[in-house]
Amino acid sequence: MGLFGRNKQSAGLDIGSGFVKVVVVDHSGDQPEVSAVAMRPLVADAIVEGEVMDPGLVADTIRELFREIGLKGKNVIAAVGGHDVIIKKIEMDRMNESDAREVIRWEAEQHVPFDIKSVELDFQILDPLGEGLQMQVLLVAAKRELVDHKVSLLLDAGVSPGAIEVDAFALHNAFSYNHPEAMKGIVALVNIGHETTNVNILEDGNPLLTRDIPFGSRRVRQDLQREKGLTAEQAEDVVQGREQLDDLATLVASAADEVGVGIERASAFLMTRQDGGGLGSIYLSGGGARIPGMADALGNRMNLNTVLANPFEQVPVQPGASGSVNLEEAAPMLLLPLGLALRVV
Repeated sequence: MGLFGRNKQSAGLDIGSGFVKVVVVDHSGDQPEVSAVAMRPLVADAIVEGEVMDPGLVADTIRELFREIGLKGKNVIAAVGGHDVIIKKIEMDRMNESDAREVIRWEAEQHVPFDIKSVELDFQILDPLGEGLQMQVLLVAAKRELVDHKVSLLLDAGVSPGAIEVDAFALHNAFSYNHPEAMKGIVALVNIGHETTNVNILEDGNPLLTRDIPFGSRRVRQDLQREKGLTAEQAEDVVQGREQLDDLATLVASAADEVGVGIERASAFLMTRQDGGGLGSIYLSGGGARIPGMADALGNRMNLNTVLANPFEQVPVQPGASGSVNLEEAAPMLLLPLGLALRVV
């Protein structure tokens, strides 16, 4: 059943540190289509390191976004992420999914560094058609407090959550839908957010490892203000590509180096594999991917083909759906909310 009943629409809500974004997807046709997009910036420090410092302001922003697109916030899909979410590939005795659900909490106790009574668990069998005695399972554990805080924020904004997803999975969902060519070999999906960069290493479309890097586009803005004497507004214009800066490339190269080190650390385990398979390409998303020269600088740093992931490569956008949003500019920021909206609950 569609998220909004007969209309068969679902809304993905991404509450980031820099922007709040909503993407609505219509599932009534032969393929999903984007029927509405809206986004608004948050004031500085409204959300810091994933913690909501001003719940009232963030709730008001969410409420205004849904008013803008003319939808009541019913059964919206949101996401959690960060250090209080553990994603780990484990091995279990082969069994069907219903039996695995019965024993997953015991298995999780062996792998999750949290009090197992304080977490929400989920899992996915990665090789359901395998015939071996063991099966590979992707285990997800999120602190219940993190989920409760997200639900409370949504309710304060007048939004009824239909599901809480893990941000890395939502990114993967939209990525795999739009870039089927990346579902072969080993690739990195790198989402550069406002404060944090998420690195997702995939092999033949299956997640191998997910890791967060404490770097985001905010660092580049701060460097522009500190080193170049720009105001916050001027730094924002440079980062968004609206204004040019002669020596921006030096700062971007430094930022790309930090992201590159994080990718290398996340993918270091590939060096120990006997099959010798290494990272083949990098796909960039998130607001930081829009920084002029970032994709080229990271590609040069890693000596790998590095391209921008396009959330609308395979998902059509209905006429007028983008409203005041410039989709060409905003596209890298919308992979996560699209991935959420592609899920029907």
